[in-house]
Amino acid sequence: MNCARCFISIIFSLALHSCANKTQVDQIIHNGTIYTVDDTFSTAEAMAIKDGIIMAAGKEDMIMGKYTAAEIIDLERGFVYPGLIDAHCHFVSYGMGLQHADLTGTASFVEIIRVLKKHQAKYPSDWILGRGWDQNDWENKEFPTKDILDRAFPGKPVLLTRIDGHGAIASTEALRRANITNETKIEGGSLIKKNGVLTGMLIDNAIGLVRKVMPEASRQDYLNALIEGQQKCFEVGLTSVHDAGLGYETIDLIDSLQKTGELKIRIYAMLSPGKKNYEHYLFKGIYKTDRLNVRSIKLFADGALGSRGALLFEPYVDDPGNLGLAVSTDKFLREQCALAYKHGYQVNTHCIGDSANRWVLNMYGAFLGGPNDRRWRIEHAQVIHPDDFGKFGEYSIIPSVQSTHATSDMYWAENRVGPQRIKGAYAYRKLLEENGWLPNGSDFPVEHINPLYGYYALITRKDHAGWPEEGFQKDQAFSRGDALRAMTIWAARSAFEEDEKGSLEPGKLADFIVTAKDLLTIPVEEIPGLPIRQTYIGGEMVYTLEKH
Repeated sequence: MNCARCFISIIFSLALHSCANKTQVDQIIHNGTIYTVDDTFSTAEAMAIKDGIIMAAGKEDMIMGKYTAAEIIDLERGFVYPGLIDAHCHFVSYGMGLQHADLTGTASFVEIIRVLKKHQAKYPSDWILGRGWDQNDWENKEFPTKDILDRAFPGKPVLLTRIDGHGAIASTEALRRANITNETKIEGGSLIKKNGVLTGMLIDNAIGLVRKVMPEASRQDYLNALIEGQQKCFEVGLTSVHDAGLGYETIDLIDSLQKTGELKIRIYAMLSPGKKNYEHYLFKGIYKTDRLNVRSIKLFADGALGSRGALLFEPYVDDPGNLGLAVSTDKFLREQCALAYKHGYQVNTHCIGDSANRWVLNMYGAFLGGPNDRRWRIEHAQVIHPDDFGKFGEYSIIPSVQSTHATSDMYWAENRVGPQRIKGAYAYRKLLEENGWLPNGSDFPVEHINPLYGYYALITRKDHAGWPEEGFQKDQAFSRGDALRAMTIWAARSAFEEDEKGSLEPGKLADFIVTAKDLLTIPVEEIPGLPIRQTYIGGEMVYTLEKH
């Protein structure tokens, strides 16, 4: 009996000694496959986390033997990836839009009216607002006119924004409140007429004339939008977003909510140009916390291809005489670039058409001079002239792309630009070769918020029905590894954050997601529907699938 007690005492002492020699951490995750997305794209079986930071990742026996934690998370043979980063979206706008009528996927303007009436019955309001329609999806692909709106909602102000945000249809009452008449003109925008009469269609800067007279959203509206938008992001595995264009008041609200812990998502906020925005941020230098980063400005060169506002060298094939729109002057863009350069800010300019891209590439080049690490970005880089691809590498300019734009636009894009120019459109592989890396985003709510849709589009160049069978310009597709890098470590790099996020390495933030199947090996057709099992930010689980 004494021997037995002695033996038990020895075992207990050894156990205590073993625990005493282990490093205490907050969490250990194990029993899975962890894609670290480090330089060698290595995998691990377990990971130790302390204070929201990764302490170590490696073999399970090494991690379990070296560390001890109060919380041991069994991955149940799941797969772990760095938290996904959307490198170009409109997070705040998306959250605000959740309160408006969703018109995505509507097949006709008649269907839009049905959706609006249903929404208005449930959420009655003075202004009727909606977003997401795309006339390219309709049998009649012409822009709609306000007549149907006026009949359906007589005397009501209605503003329905196109899917790309660069076009909108307004009712007669909305035009009246904005004092828009046949004589109204706006630089960087257009008011479409038919037989000399306004149709209600507004392109680019013209939309702002109506938005100026709309009721301002309250602080509570914005707070609700941020919290609801955050939850939607967590559900699809997004832990960081780059919001392309915000004012200082919205950024201040984001900062305050992050500091109280109400808003947990990490945000790279691109500053909209303006005196007050610059006084609050740009003139004071870079503003950085663990969840907010303000060190860039967002500019616009042209409109969008879908609404024929993208600035082209030659006219649209399906709209002869139309070259698109320059929504900013050359003088204005150069002034903003000079300010950003002086204060060490990144410049991120929306460029869709080949003319807009050359214009801004040359402008950037005049400031940057050659290879550099300022990481100025061209947002979208959608249609590039063959002579201009090399300028991205020459001046270290980052093409920030959105892969679902290619698979959304492929049905009609060639009708806009013709068989020759389409070869330089959505050329993501060719753009990747210039600097060896590029970030991928979605531009949500222009596209769906789910980043796996972008991952799928980038590797297949197909829609969710598997069309076209051979892939749209398949030579421009990415490998699965590069597609994952584009929405993790390369997206982080495009925001100067590669030392803190984007890969699961010691010293970096414990932002990660868990799935039941492996994104690197499952059949491609399963990717868009693959659910996120858990989402973690700084080691905190912010989302879990109820049943997995």
